[in-house]
Amino acid sequence: MGGQVVTAVPWTAERVAGLAPDPASEKAGRALAAPAKWSGAGASEDAVWGFCQGSGKKPYQTCVELAEPAFRCSCPSRKFPCKHALGLLLLWAAGRIDTAEPPEWVHTWLAERADRARRAEKRAEAAGPKDEEAAARRASERAARVEGGVAELKVWLTDRIGAGFAGFERSGGEELRTVAARMVDAQASGLAGGLRRAAGIVGRRDWPEALLGELSLVYLLADSATRLDALPLPLAETVRTRLGFSVETARVLEQGERVSDEWLITGAADEENDRLLTRRTWLRGRLTGRDALVLSFAPPGRPLDSSLPPGHFLTAELAFYPGAAPLRALVVEREVPSAASAASGGSISEALAAYARAMAADPWLERWPVLLSGVTPAEHGGGWCLSEKDGTALPLVPYAWPWSLLAMSAGRPLTVAGEWSPAGLRPLTCWHENRAVRL
Repeated sequence: MGGQVVTAVPWTAERVAGLAPDPASEKAGRALAAPAKWSGAGASEDAVWGFCQGSGKKPYQTCVELAEPAFRCSCPSRKFPCKHALGLLLLWAAGRIDTAEPPEWVHTWLAERADRARRAEKRAEAAGPKDEEAAARRASERAARVEGGVAELKVWLTDRIGAGFAGFERSGGEELRTVAARMVDAQASGLAGGLRRAAGIVGRRDWPEALLGELSLVYLLADSATRLDALPLPLAETVRTRLGFSVETARVLEQGERVSDEWLITGAADEENDRLLTRRTWLRGRLTGRDALVLSFAPPGRPLDSSLPPGHFLTAELAFYPGAAPLRALVVEREVPSAASAASGGSISEALAAYARAMAADPWLERWPVLLSGVTPAEHGGGWCLSEKDGTALPLVPYAWPWSLLAMSAGRPLTVAGEWSPAGLRPLTCWHENRAVRL
């Protein structure tokens, strides 16, 4: 290790750190980024590999395919990537791994991945074009089920709210969950989700007011579903999406608005819902100022897409999904990300004004990306907030731990990226000493 330069250009340490599933994994990976901890390490244009000695007799066999990237390690960790993969990549990023011919076990793994990709392509080709008549019939049947569920829900909401909220408290929200299950049967997953959120509000502090707001949005969505033909096309697309109708990727690629820019990857947030892992990756165009959301999904135990590391610039063309406030997008063409040593954000008032415009177009918007400069973490009213010099502040979500922000700020203003929602601001990334730090 440590001599010859690899043919493939090593990533930056910041890009590797952006792959870490959490700060603890990043810290553990950095501790393993030492040549003495590795044997048999090598790198090619396609992969980086090596053996890391752990607590057992046998060293852990670790390999990273660079294109996707994809990870393989014999350790028992369920995190993707694990600390060994991170340590190996950090060692490679530091130029401490030589070029080598991949050993047999690396060849075998890469060949298996390539073979699976080829088989998937063949299955797609064998499936042939869709049966348009059958697809239209299924779409019509689902529309009829949704229409029936919407009509039932509007009557129930009108009667139930007219009777008052006392019954909700007695049932602990169970009645709302029952109606949500009915909306699942009607294939209106968006309405079901709103009712489940409403059920979770019951019994909290000042819950009647919050419950009324949530149920009002549910009713507005149900009522809008009955008037799709009369709505402007972008708003009708938003309503259909909020109801739970998916938009085919092919349609987005063919008809979606295309925007090319140098995009700052401002942050990523992972969540697990209904046994599905979701990663929200936020981007902001350096020239256009346009915000974009890229979603990736994976079943538990499988890695999420790590090709968009926070704190990096990405020259790319995006295709946006249709809607009244287009935000979600697909990456159509991209170059290799480069580290962003600094980021320039706006003020809190500018962020809230952008959020208000988006909400006016899409009242069911759950979260909005913000990039703030000149803010300092501060304690306020028993919680924490990000404050500007004039005292303007945004509260952090109650579950956000501010200690990393406090340590890096040390009383000085920072640039912070995050997600804003009615619950508060969830910080995702900040910039400190010419590097991005994932929170």
